[in-house]
Amino acid sequence: MKGMLKTMKEKLEKLKKEAFEKINSVDALDVLNDMRVAYLGKKGEITTLLKTLKDASDEERPKLGQYINDTRVEIEKYISDMKDKLTKRMRKEQMAFEEIDVTLPARAPDIGHRHPNSIAYEQIERIFVGMGYEVVDGPEIEYDEYNFGKLNIPENHPAKDEQDTFYINKDIVLRTQTSPVQARVMEKGEFPIRMISPGRVFRSDAVDATHSPCFHQVEGLVVDRGITFADLKGTLKKFATELFGKDIKVKFRPHHFPFTEPSAEMDVSCFKCMGKGCRFCKKSGWIEILGCGMVHPNVFDKCNVDKSRYQGFAFGMGLERIALLKYEIDDMRLLYENDIRFLEQFN
Repeated sequence: MKGMLKTMKEKLEKLKKEAFEKINSVDALDVLNDMRVAYLGKKGEITTLLKTLKDASDEERPKLGQYINDTRVEIEKYISDMKDKLTKRMRKEQMAFEEIDVTLPARAPDIGHRHPNSIAYEQIERIFVGMGYEVVDGPEIEYDEYNFGKLNIPENHPAKDEQDTFYINKDIVLRTQTSPVQARVMEKGEFPIRMISPGRVFRSDAVDATHSPCFHQVEGLVVDRGITFADLKGTLKKFATELFGKDIKVKFRPHHFPFTEPSAEMDVSCFKCMGKGCRFCKKSGWIEILGCGMVHPNVFDKCNVDKSRYQGFAFGMGLERIALLKYEIDDMRLLYENDIRFLEQFN
């Protein structure tokens, strides 16, 4: 037994000496890793010796196993020490090689820029703030009563169908428009009111080139004494010429909205062909951009506004539609796909 133990001990000493000599000659981390695999890996020298333990007697096996394990630990530590030494040496060499020239100009950082939606909104906001309007925000999760009831939209109206509106429960919805903000402001009873209410809105629409379940609106409201449809037309004419150019013409077509009466759609003359007719305006010479009208008396009643003293007008536009028209984008999905090649055009 002692002879076999002595033989194994001599073999392990020889293996350890050989391993240390080879490890000392290593000058790269990948070569050192190959060395670790050769001695300590699943098919390495130490593993091969461990497999011979099955042929040893029960009396010899524990002592032989201890010898082999001690050798494995020593080789493992030697490799680890060499790895630390190589790493420090390589870092020192790298730092010497990559000496920084502080006289060189710094690299310019990649700076983000505004999204086309943001650019369009800032232009709209600047126009209306310049006309004395204030910007008012409101909740995106809204009561059904504010989203529909106070805006003269009855219980059986198609807009309240679950195919068109995201209901959280029977009383709470994801707002389908920013008009509820106007109702909340009117309820405060602080007149006159000149406001725009921008923000995200939600409708149960399938995604395509012109629709999305989440988009943005900018709606406006004016309430004061003696407000007429002429004030509405003059305000929106000013807005259109500021946004699209001084030569733009506008026209109003009769329409129906539950919260305004009378109601209208406003078109602007095509700013590509100046009303002559082209592909952009579908040969009509006109482009629809928003809906508007005088605030319905029922809305005043529901918001506790004295309709005998005050009159008002309201309007609303899709922010994405304005961005698509202004920058001649033919697919709304491009605004949300985060394609850097598209977005970089708006630097």
